[in-house]
Amino acid sequence: MSFYRWQGKDLVIACHLQPRASKDEFAGLHGDSLKIRIKAPPVEGKANVYLMKFLAKCFGVSRRNIEIIGGELSREKRIRIIAPATLPEALGIETGE
Repeated sequence: MSFYRWQGKDLVIACHLQPRASKDEFAGLHGDSLKIRIKAPPVEGKANVYLMKFLAKCFGVSRRNIEIIGGELSREKRIRIIAPATLPEALGIETGE
């Protein structure tokens, strides 16, 4: 199983979040999820906000185009990226067209 799927023009990714990392990065796969390391602490929703900003920058969209659709209080999350403008080459995501 892949860590992503397309829903029309929207991209849904399963991710495993590692907060309090030394740097922000995509770190390969963690089971069937994309492992994402971020510097923000997992306190009072700061990690979720930081994650959405990081993904918005990586996929070339505004933060309002990033939605956490599952696992808001968990390290295992499902994220919807509404009409991504760019696809990070390192992830190997194929276009949904």
